[in-house]
Amino acid sequence: MKNNVFTFIVGGKAGEGVKKAGSVTAHIFSSMGRYVFQMDDYMSLIRGGHNFSVVSTSQRWISSHYMKANLIVNFDKRSCETHINDVDEEGIIIFNSDEQEDVEGIGVPLSSIAKKYPLKSLMYGVGAVAVLSSVIGFKKEEMNQIIKTEYPRGIDNNISFASEIYDIVNPKCGSKFPLERGDYKRPIITGNEAISFGAIASGLDTYYGYPMTPASSILHFLAKQAENFGLAVVHAESEIAVINMAIGSAFTGTKSMVGTSGGGFALMTEGFSLAGMTETPLLVILSQRPGPATGVPTYTEQADLTSSLSAGHGDFLRIVASPGTIEEAYYLTAEMMDIVWKFQTPGILLTEKHLSESSITVDIEIEKAKWAEPKMHQGENYKRYLDTKDGISPMLFPPSKEIIKWNSYEHDEFGITTEDANLIEKMHDKRNKKNRVIQDYLMNLNTVNVYGNGEPIIFSYGSTTMSVLEALKYGNIEATVVQPIYLNPIPIWNLESYRDKENLVVEMSSTGQFATLLKEKIGISPKAELRQYNGRPFDPIDLSNKIKEVF
Repeated sequence: MKNNVFTFIVGGKAGEGVKKAGSVTAHIFSSMGRYVFQMDDYMSLIRGGHNFSVVSTSQRWISSHYMKANLIVNFDKRSCETHINDVDEEGIIIFNSDEQEDVEGIGVPLSSIAKKYPLKSLMYGVGAVAVLSSVIGFKKEEMNQIIKTEYPRGIDNNISFASEIYDIVNPKCGSKFPLERGDYKRPIITGNEAISFGAIASGLDTYYGYPMTPASSILHFLAKQAENFGLAVVHAESEIAVINMAIGSAFTGTKSMVGTSGGGFALMTEGFSLAGMTETPLLVILSQRPGPATGVPTYTEQADLTSSLSAGHGDFLRIVASPGTIEEAYYLTAEMMDIVWKFQTPGILLTEKHLSESSITVDIEIEKAKWAEPKMHQGENYKRYLDTKDGISPMLFPPSKEIIKWNSYEHDEFGITTEDANLIEKMHDKRNKKNRVIQDYLMNLNTVNVYGNGEPIIFSYGSTTMSVLEALKYGNIEATVVQPIYLNPIPIWNLESYRDKENLVVEMSSTGQFATLLKEKIGISPKAELRQYNGRPFDPIDLSNKIKEVF
């Protein structure tokens, strides 16, 4: 195994248990105390589209999947054709011999054997787990225990089917890739689960969402956890309703969060501006996928950066931050919830499908998450928009004897509509004070992650950072990776020292939105830019070779 990484790919039609097989594989590796990264690739078809799951594992921290696999299990002909070049030199291909014969690899009559069982095609995933168990050196007893735990429906049939597949594969390639155990078992979670837990840890009360890949699983996950954590989770009728309901909830003192992707956020922009005028503490999770319009719904990209920085009308402060790892997504979500409540302004946690839906083993210290606390009014004569030294007005929530007025029109300190020229200018200045104050506040936070040392300097943000870090490990490349966590306000004070260095920018945008931001705000002109915009995340082997070509 190259670079001490073992990779398993399972592929087939949607509805054949591909994703479940990948998930079970990831949990097998994590239960062995190994580090894991899992990425699911699926078409926007409920049935029939080609799906595959890639699971890479190592005894060291691993931050990306690898597309060169040691073991590939293909359920159908299309899967064979898709992954014919994804097998490593010494790897193994297992294919469904009922669908194809002229394939180099080991044929297993999956369809014929599955016909004997009630669930038929859903059994394929169980078969993939049986193949994996044999190849990594598990005994049947170990495999059966996994089947019992992970496939509780029809246990006897599942074990019988798995046993038949195991007996076919084991004499031919059993124990070819025995895996050593790691130091201890770590939890394995997706990026969206990390975001959800981070929000809960910071005091989340309500979540509003309208299903849109890749943010949908936040809605589903929080709905399942609602009773455990006392949450109100609402599937609204549209994205417009989502953001307006969240603003209404914040008026009552409720810590609210919404989630969407680019198309949904486009519908939210008027409400986002409303949050700017009403000075509403609101956290938006914007998980990017390819656009414009419907784009490629189930794939990944980083082309909504410019939109997140400028969406909406009029001048108002918005805070934009992007986690580079799934662990960071937990802490950063809580930190962002705290910041939007401190500064009473909307914020965007910008991420991508690759981080949102991929799974990784994590070491998270739950208690380190920040708890959101607003600045509260005491006494009488309440002014919602009191012009304070820092522009942050004390808050008050109903029920109260005081009048609490939030207003979408320009207003005075009480919140009463005004068209007076002096008052208009005064309230602009009041809100703009926060721009200076937030920068002072961010100077005391970790706003940029720096990995490694020396030149060259590689700039990345979001989930691309995970790909870059793994590419450097694979290629044994000495470099410094600079990942701005905050993109607005961008931490100039931490980045200006890189202006005259030999820089490379890596991002998933066809127009180089991140590179443009660095040039405009910091004055950094990179030697080269590596852009990928085919909807797929960077593969560390391919990216490693490209980085070597540049330098």
